[in-house]
Amino acid sequence: MIQSKIKIGTRGSKLALWQANHIADLLKQNGIQSEIIIINTKGDKILDRSLAKIGSKGVFTEELEVALRNGDIDIAQHSAKDLQSHLPDDLELIAFTTRENPEDVVVSFNKNFSLTENGIIGTSSVRRVAFFKKFYPNLDVVDMRGNLQTRIEKLKNGAADALALAYAGVHRMGYENMIVASLPVDQFIPPVGQGSIAIEASKSLAIDVKNAIRNVLNDTLTEICLVAERSFLGELNGGCSIPAFCHATLVEKEISIVGGLISTDGKQIIKFHEKGNSQNGQVLGANLAIKVFNSGGSDILKQIRNSQAS
Repeated sequence: MIQSKIKIGTRGSKLALWQANHIADLLKQNGIQSEIIIINTKGDKILDRSLAKIGSKGVFTEELEVALRNGDIDIAQHSAKDLQSHLPDDLELIAFTTRENPEDVVVSFNKNFSLTENGIIGTSSVRRVAFFKKFYPNLDVVDMRGNLQTRIEKLKNGAADALALAYAGVHRMGYENMIVASLPVDQFIPPVGQGSIAIEASKSLAIDVKNAIRNVLNDTLTEICLVAERSFLGELNGGCSIPAFCHATLVEKEISIVGGLISTDGKQIIKFHEKGNSQNGQVLGANLAIKVFNSGGSDILKQIRNSQAS
């Protein structure tokens, strides 16, 4: 049994704190005490620029990772979709919580809001922007940064007619009554990891502590899917500011993965599907990315990175 309290590092938004408290509750139910330590990240501080302009590498994780190295915290909780594709060599992911419904949803104060009519929709995701341009070109898409409550307030004040968000966050914050549309995962394919909470730790964390935390928090089926998805993103060397998508599902011992890239104007989409033994998820994810890259994905990535640098 772990004698000392586990220090959980987290961002300070209401959603991040919900997630941190969820982790703390799971640990407590299994006899492990913890305390929550709030750390503000670059992504929380810089709200006047898009994620693409800030730079995707570690925008929501860098400060938490410094705290892990310094021993100020034992573990960091992240929305798995916010993690960069490659972690620093001295850090590792030790658990993925059971994934919530990974789909995107549309929320609005107007219960009659329709995706097929003209309107303004807000999102901070380049992936969603591209999908809206492809499937709903009638909509004007505006950049909407900030935590969930901030974006809801902007919506209330008329900055947009609706918001596109991950169902998981909407559900965790109790805004389901505002959902006016669900965006099916076979059309608005989710980003890597959406719906799960990832637990990051220093590789120097005591192995008994690491194993105890993992035994409580890790969902094996979710982990198999997310390892495959992260392998896809890692091969593309991507982060949360490129319009990449990847979603893996398990049926018995077979894993099915769909992934690809969409150009920021929504005009070009490259998508492939891989299926195989669940034990080979990491290889399948990497192979999927290579197919995407070699089928025009490299050109899309080059265009995106050139535009972000300008």
